[in-house]
Amino acid sequence: MAPIVDLRSDTVTQPTEAMRRAMAAAVVGDDGYGEDPTVRALEERYAQLVGKEAALLVPSGVMANQIAIRVHTRPGDVVLAPRRSHVVLYELGASARNAGVQFGLLDDADGMVEVAAIAEQLKGTDYHQPTPTLLSLENTHMPASGAVWDLHRLAAVRQAARNLKVHLDGARLFNAAVASGHPASAFAAQADSVMSCLSKGLAAPMGSVLAGDRAFIEAAKVERKRLGGAMRQAGIIAAAGLLALETMVERLAEDHRRARRLAEAVADRFPEGGVDPGRISTNVIVVEVADDAALSAHLEAHGVRSGAIAPGQLRLVTHCDVDDAGIEQAMAAIAAFER
Repeated sequence: MAPIVDLRSDTVTQPTEAMRRAMAAAVVGDDGYGEDPTVRALEERYAQLVGKEAALLVPSGVMANQIAIRVHTRPGDVVLAPRRSHVVLYELGASARNAGVQFGLLDDADGMVEVAAIAEQLKGTDYHQPTPTLLSLENTHMPASGAVWDLHRLAAVRQAARNLKVHLDGARLFNAAVASGHPASAFAAQADSVMSCLSKGLAAPMGSVLAGDRAFIEAAKVERKRLGGAMRQAGIIAAAGLLALETMVERLAEDHRRARRLAEAVADRFPEGGVDPGRISTNVIVVEVADDAALSAHLEAHGVRSGAIAPGQLRLVTHCDVDDAGIEQAMAAIAAFER
């Protein structure tokens, strides 16, 4: 029987043996009192990598985004965001529930947004419309097949946002850094706060880190506790996260190479699916198909797991637990699909 090739998400990654050893040996303390040295080391390292004053370990990327929104806004505010971004579509309405905000949606066909669209949204306050106070962006932009923000466009958008705070959902920020050749700090410099997941392509078992200036992080600690995210001997988690940052970033290039190879098979089989292999720069492929359920079932029967992100949109995500043989198996399964 062929092995299962799990392309549903890079969240299915297993921690490395080195991570398991580090977790077992981690020096821990009560992080509620700020006494866990391994957590502090992780937070300091992430803050250094993204060029921010301070950082905070939280259980998940969703919580990191929600904390940032709660700190940057007040109930009734408008958060400008790409219409297909994670905070809009994939957090189950958490921003309305947790922060009492509403979204001003921006077109994001290529994963980025236009300066003119932000300017148009900001005009609304002259006509008694709700006030935007935050711009939330996503890098990489998952629904756009893991698109990486162009750094010049990001800087222009930051400037167009004027006095708005900017939060960067960098769940896969290190994928963006490796693919573009720019350090993570170059992207984070265009935002007031930034978060990254440790449990996706970096393969840690859980955890995300949120960063900003010291005042922001002090406020974020309060919101983390309100949301139930304060942890105790969290160094066990942080030990794996530290290894993820130190040993798993550069190898993301392998996932990107495999994704481009897989995208060739997708484009050959589904030329109308909107996948251009030349534009696949990270580890996510989103293909438009007439019947995502039928394609998903076919792939499953051939030992390949996939996931739909919207009706008629199937996602394939490469990661460290899928090798070249797994990609070949997935390519063969895709080629064998009959309408």
